[in-house]
Amino acid sequence: MNIAKPALHGFDSHRLARIDTLLRDRYVAPGKLPNAQILIAHEGEIVHFSSQGAAREGGADIDETSLFRIASMTKPVTSIAFMMLVEQGLVAVDTPVHHVLPEFKGLGVYNGGGAGVPFLTKSTDEPMRMVDLLRHTSGLTYGFQNRSNIDAAYREGRLESWHGNHDLDGFVAALGKIPLEFSPGSAWNYSVATDVLGAVVQRVAGMPLDEFFRARIFAPLGMDDTFFTVPEDKVHRLTDCYDFFPGGKPVMMDRGEKSAWSRAPKLVSGGGGLVSTALDYHRFCTMCLNGGSLNGVRIVGRKTIDLMTQNHLPGGADLASMSKSLFSEAANAGTGFGLGFAVNIDVARSMIPGSVGEYYWGGMFSTAFFIDPVERIHMVFMTQLRPSSAYPIRRELKTLIYSALT
Repeated sequence: MNIAKPALHGFDSHRLARIDTLLRDRYVAPGKLPNAQILIAHEGEIVHFSSQGAAREGGADIDETSLFRIASMTKPVTSIAFMMLVEQGLVAVDTPVHHVLPEFKGLGVYNGGGAGVPFLTKSTDEPMRMVDLLRHTSGLTYGFQNRSNIDAAYREGRLESWHGNHDLDGFVAALGKIPLEFSPGSAWNYSVATDVLGAVVQRVAGMPLDEFFRARIFAPLGMDDTFFTVPEDKVHRLTDCYDFFPGGKPVMMDRGEKSAWSRAPKLVSGGGGLVSTALDYHRFCTMCLNGGSLNGVRIVGRKTIDLMTQNHLPGGADLASMSKSLFSEAANAGTGFGLGFAVNIDVARSMIPGSVGEYYWGGMFSTAFFIDPVERIHMVFMTQLRPSSAYPIRRELKTLIYSALT
């Protein structure tokens, strides 16, 4: 791995060193995080990379080969996959979802019932369109939100279980029998929408989602360490994963050596199933920053990335005014949503240094990335602690990174 001189890329190396101090002294040394790895790049060139903490309980430290469960950082990959099919003229951003997934035809909005009583529904004001899946305005939800009779029905059906009863087609069929929480386009709710988008990609492309990712995105970009199932010869590189325990030490959630991610899932999750490395995700971010290409390989067109990274919320709204979600991987104020990414639309309202047009997301195990097309920088952060809201680490990292720009 080549690391460029920070000063040649507009960074103060002494200020970048504060990041490692923060991660070590505030998080890794006190045992709040099992480990922490950060990659910062300018114009696609790495200017800072550091790792600290153990990959596994009582084991060696993490390094650039360590594998991390990236959860919802899978979503931008699925969104790019969909836009590749748009560029082929096979589907459009405003295509009604039921044109590709007929299981969703006639899906209504919740109007009473549930908890053992049959659901009552009313018609949607507008059909659910692909844009609603991409920007989380579909009316779908997540079972773990614990906020409505709809997410209770998701939990009851174990819809989000990757090793459960459903493959992607079965998952879509089951969702087609449960009402929407709201009429598509009328509100924002973090949801299984990107898993549904994965089913759309699979149907339109006529090949399994994992095969599409491998053939059309990962192999061309050289992302050889990104997959839904960790190959047997790479399982030794998979880190342990923990749950946050208020007032105590993190509790083991998934051991690397016996990980659920080492077994092929029945439900391939375009919303959260991937495992990757910081270096692989760096390649994905660089492709995005470059307007859809890397090392002479074009994944999508430059104007497609432009379209994806604009705010697509109705009326130019931000998440603070539209979100019904109890959970998000973004701060809501000053944040819009594009086609697969959160988008910074008002730096002042976010109250963190940044740029208008910067786009980003994270995963529930506290991994995160952001891409700033104005300053031409990006960050990839890896660790393994659920939930991502346990600590304000993303805000702190962004503050320190921007404070190091000269």
